[in-house]
Parts: sequence; structure tokens; C-alpha cells
Amino acid sequence: MNLRNFLIVVISVGGSFASSAQSNLLNAKTPEEIGLKSAAQLIADNDKPLSYGYVHDRDILMGKTVWEVIDLNEKINFPLYFPIDAANIGPDRRSLYDVLTTAIRNGEITEVYSDSYFNTKKSYNDIESSLSRIDTTDVGREQVNAGQSVSEEYILRSDLTAQDVAKYYIKGYWYFDKRQSEMKYRLLGICPITPDVYSMNSEQKDYIELFWIFFPSAREVLHKAKAFNDSNSAMPISFDQILNSRRFNSVIYKEENVYGDRAIDEYMKDNSQNQLLESLRIKEKIRDFESDMWNY
Repeated sequence: MNLRNFLIVVISVGGSFASSAQSNLLNAKTPEEIGLKSAAQLIADNDKPLSYGYVHDRDILMGKTVWEVIDLNEKINFPLYFPIDAANIGPDRRSLYDVLTTAIRNGEITEVYSDSYFNTKKSYNDIESSLSRIDTTDVGREQVNAGQSVSEEYILRSDLTAQDVAKYYIKGYWYFDKRQSEMKYRLLGICPITPDVYSMNSEQKDYIELFWIFFPSAREVLHKAKAFNDSNSAMPISFDQILNSRRFNSVIYKEENVYGDRAIDEYMKDNSQNQLLESLRIKEKIRDFESDMWNY
């Protein structure tokens, strides 16, 4: 390849990465047609989440439930965090937090709970009080005490946004399928971790579990929502694919155990290094089971 052809290839590849390509971008005649697919394209795509196969309890040779934390400060986890402000990008690219909260508000996701054991359901009205805070200034309080209505300028409103999400908790099940002789993972729940809206303006923020979603019930919504694909912007990847294929980095913070599923930091206190080592020990214990199956 001569120098001229090499430069053409480099420029072409660089241009494809720099552009914010979307579906039907190269076939659109007007900007409104970008992102739209014809009926024939939709049928050809057969765009549905890959369904889980049936697994009988007798086929599970080993099973272990673990809880993990996904830190959104890590670069590999950025597709779950960005964009934090999609106003200037368009509705096709949103953060995972915006996808989940919008789907709950619209009634597309209904299996929402207050804990990771999915015992107590939560409606959007229950969640809404944790998403925003309405307060008044001192002048507004004086108006209330004087029996007057509070002026709009003295009302303070704080809303949680995608920018405020610090982590995600996930709950999943590792199991060894003896029919396929393979260790597998099934994601069961996901939970955004955000500051308590009443501590957002303080120096020491209190972080809370906002809500838990039973993951299998949200797969349709998460499959339609696309995250940015850094390798090829014309082929975005769905949040369902990211989470099911474990394209993220996480750390185990709890496993099911005889002590009431106590967390690692409950029996290894004030020592972050030992907590991380314990998390790695649990992960290796699960991996070793599959490896030991092939040792005689």
C-alpha cells in the first residue's frame, strides 16, 4: 500500500469514528429521516432481546447469588453513565439512569422494588419523592409565617439527574449448567446509587439505593435503548447486551451466606484492602468450581 492510499484509509476511518453516525444516516434525504428505519428494515432486523433458555433446577450443579457494585468513575463503565445531558445530542442517546426512570414514569417498567430481594414494590409516586426536593428560602418561610403565598422566586427545587448517579448495584446468579457443562451468569436486578436529595448540597452526601428493578422484566426497554459504541458509532450496543454480556467492571460486595447474607464490610470493617481481597476470593471460589470440574 503506497502512502497516498494509506492516508485515504486513515482519513476515512478517522472520519467514521469522529462522526456521530446513527441508523439510516447515509440513506437519509433530510435530517428528520436519520434514525428512522423502513418497515422492511425492521422486519429484516428482527430486533428483539435474545431470550433466555429454560434451565431446570435439577440441571444446576452449583449456584451462588452475589451482589456487585459498578463504579461509574471507571472508564470501562462510561457507556452506562454518559451522556449526562442528552439535550444537545438527541433522544436516541441517553444514560442508563434516564432510560430506567423514564420507563418507570411511562409505565413500561413495573417490576420496581425497594430492596434486592424484590419483596416490596414501589410505584413511580413512591420514587418521585426521592428524585426531587422542594424547599423555600428564609424569605419564603417568612411569607408562609405571615399567611401569604410563597413567591415562585423563593422556591428552591433540587432534582436528581444522570450526573448524580455514582454507582450501580447489581444482583446476579452464577450457576453451573451440567447439561451444557458450563458456568453461566444470570442478571437478576439492578439499582442506581445516588445521593439522598436532601443531602445533595451538603459536603457529606448520604448515598441511597434509589430503587431495585427486576432485570428480566426490563429487558425489552433496555434492548431498545442504545449506548455509544466507541468502535463503530453506526452500530450502537444496547444496554441489555452490555449488562448480559458483562461488558463492565464490578466488585463483589456481598454473597448469599448462612449469616443472613451479610455484606463483606460487615465482617471486614475499616480495611478496604482486605475487603477487596475478600471480594476476589469469592470470585475465585466461583471460578474454581468450573475449573475443578475438569480435574480428575
